[in-house]
Amino acid sequence: MRLGLFNLMSFKDNARGLQGVIQDTREMIQLAEAIGFDTAWFAEHHFTNYSISVSPLMMAAHMAGYTQRIKLGTAVIVLPLYHPMRIAQEIALVDRLTDGRLVLGIGSGYQAWEFDRYGLDVDARTDRLLANWQMVSDALTTGHTQSADRHGAPLVTDFLLDTLQKPLPPLYITSTNPSVLKAFQPWQATPFMTAGYRGTHKLRQTVRDARAGWQAAGLNGDMPVAIQQYIHVTDSRSEAREAADRAMFVARMIVALQGDTQVSAEAFIDAPPFVGEPTLDQVCDNLMFGDAETVAERILSEVREIRPSHYNCFFQFGDMPLARARRSLELFGERVIPLLEAELGRITVDFNPALSGHQGGVYAN
Repeated sequence: MRLGLFNLMSFKDNARGLQGVIQDTREMIQLAEAIGFDTAWFAEHHFTNYSISVSPLMMAAHMAGYTQRIKLGTAVIVLPLYHPMRIAQEIALVDRLTDGRLVLGIGSGYQAWEFDRYGLDVDARTDRLLANWQMVSDALTTGHTQSADRHGAPLVTDFLLDTLQKPLPPLYITSTNPSVLKAFQPWQATPFMTAGYRGTHKLRQTVRDARAGWQAAGLNGDMPVAIQQYIHVTDSRSEAREAADRAMFVARMIVALQGDTQVSAEAFIDAPPFVGEPTLDQVCDNLMFGDAETVAERILSEVREIRPSHYNCFFQFGDMPLARARRSLELFGERVIPLLEAELGRITVDFNPALSGHQGGVYAN
């Protein structure tokens, strides 16, 4: 199992504004690298304060200059929004700019608000995902792709740029759909799942349902999976409840973006509480919130059942003040990871004190 750090980069009330969101992200990733996390992941969203990470590839290239070892992942490239021949070149370039540290997460997207503003139909996203991936994978692995020119005549384009990692960087896909996974099967793509604010119970059910569906479709029902959870390590229940409120800020924006979205002139989402919203105490119990022992036992319980190959950790959600997010990540490295190590067996230490000046950490193999 590898550990990841997810970076959504929402903007809510950061005291330093947009630049503060960017600076916080840099600092959290540098600390995660010192602790020994395997991958830092970057979201992709557009036109609202839900996320200012409009280009995960650009963020990966940027953070390569601020880090030394940690892999840099796209979570995810919303492939239907791109011309496939352009994004193929950018993927290849970023893999080379990062000296082969790119991890490639691909998805179809889901927010109609974004698709509408690109003049695209969100309901056609799966078909566009598959068609675009065919061209991207052809370009990156064969060195050429076939398309049509503006007159409809066949056109073969040769690609100078290819990825440093062969045949492709490690590949993840945010889909449990068997037909999508079959299309990505030649590249050994790992399905990536999260349950958001609903947490462990929903995530476990999602994985169980997905595995049953894969088995029925003739796929390997026990294929490796990656999962993602909100995490906040604290001995204070009141601080955990404040973190839960930040998590619900994210959840309300997601719900708003799936319905009749209302956005201000400053691109801030109007995201009121939604019907059936859990209490803050329920959110704390759903997610990996609490003292180190509680967080470790909840993670171990998930790992025993789900057996993920990658466990992605979301620490700075809802534009959480950096000091609190950083302290939670520090406690995770100092107190949670040793508890995971005792249960999971072999642990790989990867500590460079020059990177952060803090105590080193470990990650599980």
